[in-house]
Amino acid sequence: MILVTGGAGFIGANFVLDWLDCSDEPVINLDKLTYAGNLGNLASLKRDTRHIFVRGDIGDRNLVLHLLSLYRPRAIVNFAAESHVDRSIHGPADFIATNIVGTFALLDAARGYWNTLTGNELAQFRFVHISTDEVYGSLEPAAAPFSETNAYAPNSPYSASKASADHLVRSYQHTYGLPTLTTNCSNNYGPRQFPEKLIPLMLYNALAGKPLPVYGDGGNVRDWLYVGDHCAAIRMVLEQGRPGETYNVGGNAEIANIDVVRTLCRVLGEQKPGCDAESLITFVKDRAGHDRRYAIDASKIRRELGWEPSETFESGIARTVAWYLDNAGWLAAVTSGEYKNWISLNYAAEVA
Repeated sequence: MILVTGGAGFIGANFVLDWLDCSDEPVINLDKLTYAGNLGNLASLKRDTRHIFVRGDIGDRNLVLHLLSLYRPRAIVNFAAESHVDRSIHGPADFIATNIVGTFALLDAARGYWNTLTGNELAQFRFVHISTDEVYGSLEPAAAPFSETNAYAPNSPYSASKASADHLVRSYQHTYGLPTLTTNCSNNYGPRQFPEKLIPLMLYNALAGKPLPVYGDGGNVRDWLYVGDHCAAIRMVLEQGRPGETYNVGGNAEIANIDVVRTLCRVLGEQKPGCDAESLITFVKDRAGHDRRYAIDASKIRRELGWEPSETFESGIARTVAWYLDNAGWLAAVTSGEYKNWISLNYAAEVA
């Protein structure tokens, strides 16, 4: 059995679903169900006894200790995080509370539990922490991609909070011997992503005939990683990774934001004939402190664990568009209320 935190969110839910597709090993899924945590992501597991859902906060040390004592998982995989730069600019306090204080509470509970283990349980236990390439800061256009040895230089409250969490994870391994592993991934995309992020936001707006708001000149470059490939990498790190190590996970797909949007519009037009989404592209005022380029060097995980992405951006975006078109009910359910207020806050009256 494993404990997954944040397993109702985008990457966490995809991981849980992939895990149970590949294995009969049960999952305890601890999620606070904030705005991006959605049990609809896990609807197919409603009657699956291998999936045990618990609503709760990683910062609740007593709850985490109870779950660890009750279920005795062999690993913790920590996805729980506030994860959007724009939200961190408008409200950094939640990012400090979850990403730093919450990670500390989870680590400390894990250490207390780990100290009770003996024999094979002790030898096999792992704590896998899921992080981001944003902790490394911004790259110049000709600079080499981020490797695991790059110095941290976070530029937003979000990335600073994740950098702090990464340092805490490292410290618990170095100081206490807790067998931790950290993954730093590039921009994920795919099914079940909350439509505040670029790709699902553009899809949602295109289907509604609304403007497609692109920050600045659209030249900000990201490395795009299909979420299914990311899940496969995490499984590999859990099973084969060396405790104390960090593994960068990238999609080998560096693309400027404007080209991402144009590709998405083309694929949407192919799958939904008559949809002329590219005409809706609108450039808006750039966000504060917008990092220009991220890129991941994933040679370490390829060399040591044999992982590499199976999807190209072209194949991954086709799968993504198809999923959203086939799941209009899911999209409608998550695009109401608080989400609409957030869109107004970020994009109203900001046309460049």
